[in-house]
Amino acid sequence: MPGPAPSPEGRSGSERGARRARRHDPDRKDRIVDATIRVIAEHGVAGTTHRLIAAAADVPLGSLTYHFSGLDDLRAQAFRRHAERMSVAYAAHFEGVRTHDQLVDAVTDLIHGNAGADSQDWAISYELYLAALRDPGLREVTESWMRTSRAVLERFVDPTTARGVDALIEGLVIHKTLATTPVPYAEIREIVRRAVGAAARV
Repeated sequence: MPGPAPSPEGRSGSERGARRARRHDPDRKDRIVDATIRVIAEHGVAGTTHRLIAAAADVPLGSLTYHFSGLDDLRAQAFRRHAERMSVAYAAHFEGVRTHDQLVDAVTDLIHGNAGADSQDWAISYELYLAALRDPGLREVTESWMRTSRAVLERFVDPTTARGVDALIEGLVIHKTLATTPVPYAEIREIVRRAVGAAARV
């Protein structure tokens, strides 16, 4: 017959410390949101579940319902955080641009994946776009993101050209991501050069 459970005094210090650390977890909510971003990148919106997120965040399943009103709330917060991070990286990428050629290179590098954003980042972005088609509430996130991107480009070109270049970036990244053979850097750069044309103020 098994004996009685050990009293708190009988547990080792490491066990008691682990339990205290588990209870005192001020970053848990943030960790769950970050885990949701990773799960969406790997499984897509359709495959994202509470259980997968809890496992990725290493938290009890009940933590998700404690911190979030539901899976839609959690996904929205994850998308918002991802968009904010991408916007910061996007703006930083153009900080050193001073000339027309530097602008063309910066946009080309962004499309070609040489600007800090990897395929996982873009996968989450397109999952957001697809989700926003079905959930109008997410369009606030996508609109804010696109507005921020255009504001960065408007430092170098007029608003109309900025909108066109922003759309070009998105479209070429999709083409490059889905291509079965590599898209030459030089070809992308020439497309960007023609799109920017003489509109650049640098």
